[in-house]
Amino acid sequence: MKLKLKANTRKPRVLDGHLWVFANELAEAPTPQMAGKGIQLEDAKGRLLGSGIVNPASQIVWRSYSKSMDSWDAAFVSRTLKTAIANRSPATCRRLVWSESDDLPGVVVDQFGDVLVIQILTLAAELLQDTIAGTLQSVLQPREIVFRNDAPSRQYEGLPSYVRTFSGAELEPYWLEIHGIQYFVDPASGQKTGFYLDQQYEHVRSRHWATGRTVLDACCNQGAFALNCAKFGATDVLALDISQDCVRLTDLNARRNNLPVRSIAANIFDFFTEQRGHKFDMIVLDPPSFARNKAAVQGAMRGYKELNLRAIRSLNAGGILATYSCSHHITRDLYLEMLCAAAKDSGRTVHVLEETMQPQDHPVRLGFPESSYLKGFWLKVL
Repeated sequence: MKLKLKANTRKPRVLDGHLWVFANELAEAPTPQMAGKGIQLEDAKGRLLGSGIVNPASQIVWRSYSKSMDSWDAAFVSRTLKTAIANRSPATCRRLVWSESDDLPGVVVDQFGDVLVIQILTLAAELLQDTIAGTLQSVLQPREIVFRNDAPSRQYEGLPSYVRTFSGAELEPYWLEIHGIQYFVDPASGQKTGFYLDQQYEHVRSRHWATGRTVLDACCNQGAFALNCAKFGATDVLALDISQDCVRLTDLNARRNNLPVRSIAANIFDFFTEQRGHKFDMIVLDPPSFARNKAAVQGAMRGYKELNLRAIRSLNAGGILATYSCSHHITRDLYLEMLCAAAKDSGRTVHVLEETMQPQDHPVRLGFPESSYLKGFWLKVL
């Protein structure tokens, strides 16, 4: 069984190295028998482009996992998993597998101490999830493995939503130390896979700027920025989130670490309006994604601009703004353009101190822009 690109049509991105093919780019649609299997793809002239997993029910019908004729089977998946782990730096909290970036489309694996969390997002990976878990168990010998197969995107692959452990036993939340601070982690039901590992080095980076400053950690989630700032010399720290559960968790973490962090539940836009005139020395803006798809980009940019404009106006002279977007659809250049517009409208001079992106354990694969999503800027407001 093979798939072939359509001739005499708009050039598919896969010919330039992209890893996805859509149904309208194929000469013939994949058959139901191909679902969940590894199928070779040829260009319109019959030249091999590689092998990929297929799901006729998905908009993305073919996802590359190999540039050759490798089979999608237990041996390939196990071998590729081991390669991904070997490519990570030693750590107790890290992303071990990042989907297409590691030639395992639809497979995400995070490590939280002695617990691993797997997210399966494609049909082909779902069919081999026991192989994935078994390989991880053999190589890393974790205390438990959690399948967090409750991501909304699974519906596009025709997959059910569920959470379970590899052992079948219930996993209770536990305390986990990350860069010297303890967090109450719940891999089975916490947000995403239990903690935002992609920001852990940004949490550490905030320590450098926090000393002697009053800090607002907006959209604080578990309060990681607030806790790091409080531990490393901030004079006053306020953590804010619209979720009351996040506020309770931030309070719990602050008490556990004996750190003076105040937490409130509020909408960040309303907070800036109600507290107009109140100034901070440092503000962290790390909101959830404003753009879940391309259609949401225009509205998202208006939201990002208004949020960053209010933050800039709420900083004392010499204040620091750390601002992030975790949406793939918001490019780095688009986000920077928005920041320039916000700075202009604020009437203040703003300098770029540092530009950041997702860490090395969330590798960005060249030719596959979907692997890049997190961007950030550390700014100084004069």
